[in-house]
Amino acid sequence: MRCICIPILILMGTLAAAQTQGSNQPSPSDRHSMRGMDMSRSHDGSGDMASMGEGGAAAMHSMESHHMDMGPHMKMTDLRPVRPGDKEKAEQVVQAARVVAEKYQDYTVALADGFKIFLPNVTQKQYHFTNYRYAWEARNNFDPSRPTSLLYEKNGDGYKLVGVMYTAKKNASEDDLNSRVPLSIAQWHAHVNLCLPADRTEDDVLPSGSKFGLRGSIATKEECDAAGGKFYPQVFGWMVHIYPTEKKPEDVWSVERQHNHMD
Repeated sequence: MRCICIPILILMGTLAAAQTQGSNQPSPSDRHSMRGMDMSRSHDGSGDMASMGEGGAAAMHSMESHHMDMGPHMKMTDLRPVRPGDKEKAEQVVQAARVVAEKYQDYTVALADGFKIFLPNVTQKQYHFTNYRYAWEARNNFDPSRPTSLLYEKNGDGYKLVGVMYTAKKNASEDDLNSRVPLSIAQWHAHVNLCLPADRTEDDVLPSGSKFGLRGSIATKEECDAAGGKFYPQVFGWMVHIYPTEKKPEDVWSVERQHNHMD
């Protein structure tokens, strides 16, 4: 069993997005870690919801209905009142995501462009094809044409693209997140309360039927210490999923699909 000596880079490194600003370019040690981890394994102006139209209001109600049931391993941003320009800004992100989705319908094109499958041997509802260069850049800059991850579902021997994911630093403020994708339209999420076993491998992030990991029953430091594990209050950076091939706003910004993407 291959032990991860540096606490899972994807958790604490590029996707976690270093807590300090630093340079936009990865250091030699960061580049080495990226390779060594072998992860081929972020309401209109009136503020009245009714003014969004039936679809927009339905989207907001869908988000609110799931916000209180995220479980112990996920936290989400609160919805804000819609401000002038929010819908237009969010639509620009969606349009950029649609261009990306069109380009990468064929998952082999994504692989050729440097996206790597995160935990390919772990059964997941959605597989993240992550570009670690884009993840690094996303710490300080938001470019919706360069998503951190492409989201695919298993389709026979291949994969079908269903969405894209953007990321921000772990310590990003809600205002920072709002400047990227308005918090009146989308809810960003973070993975929290992770307990990993002492002799962990990269697959321990999402084990099946275990008390450890982001699917596990352990959700506090006390429980983790008692089990002899290592506790992480938050792993990865902030994330938001967009499903750009969907038509309805509540489906494009589906909170339920964000919540259930690892099941």
